[in-house]
Amino acid sequence: MLTQTTTRVLEPSDLGAALAILESEPVANAFVTSRVQVAGLDPWRLGGEMWGWYADGRLRSLCYAGANLVPICAGPEAVRAFADRARRAGRRCSSIVGPAEPTALLWRLLEPGWGPAREVRANQPLMVTESPSAEIAPDPLVRRIRKDETEILMPACVAMFTEEVGISPLAGDGGLLYQARVAELIGAGRSFARIDDGKVVFKAEIGAATTQACQIQGVWVAPEHRGKGLSETGMAAVLRYALADVAPIVSLYVNDYNAPARKAYRRVGFRETGTFMSVLF
Repeated sequence: MLTQTTTRVLEPSDLGAALAILESEPVANAFVTSRVQVAGLDPWRLGGEMWGWYADGRLRSLCYAGANLVPICAGPEAVRAFADRARRAGRRCSSIVGPAEPTALLWRLLEPGWGPAREVRANQPLMVTESPSAEIAPDPLVRRIRKDETEILMPACVAMFTEEVGISPLAGDGGLLYQARVAELIGAGRSFARIDDGKVVFKAEIGAATTQACQIQGVWVAPEHRGKGLSETGMAAVLRYALADVAPIVSLYVNDYNAPARKAYRRVGFRETGTFMSVLF
């Protein structure tokens, strides 16, 4: 039987249908869902387009096309349709990221025209928890960052980003967009750190948050304090805040080769439930 399919840019009137798809997988889709819940589907407010793939007149899959290209609930046919649209539009994103299987297919289709990538991280375990471990006590010195502490926090944020991504967030626009994002998370009460003698020792943010799930990102320990267990006690503290104040499920994803971090997160109470993939340009 033939199936009628089409792909188009979604409009604000498609919000309900798009949210139904996003909320069907609340953990995997937390990043995009959080943006859509705040900004809707207007490209200017959303920071990118939302593409929809339809089969037999029904919206089945999505792809967020902004600073990141993110396939959402996308099977092979939808991924191929999104790849065709992405090829026609040309690369505008700095990364492709999402669940490993559709992201890998999307990259295979786009690599001939978009490649080579600066780095491909094909196996990033997705870790989830609904409750903290009793094994690790939260660091009582980890707390929410105040707006007047932005300048204290910023060097740690820049160091974390540069170490993790391989380029400085201050490149290009001088860091204006990155500084605005850091300030946004502080203002929302989703930036946490331990500050000793005016310097950040540990930090992390709740980068995406919905009523169903949230995602921790930007975990960093100052180099001179590594190996002391601060990532575990610090994460236990952030996890306590997240579960109490933000959402009933907390997630993060980590590079597969970062064995110490994976071990630390497991001790704090996280378990691996899936795999993400990132392609960095």
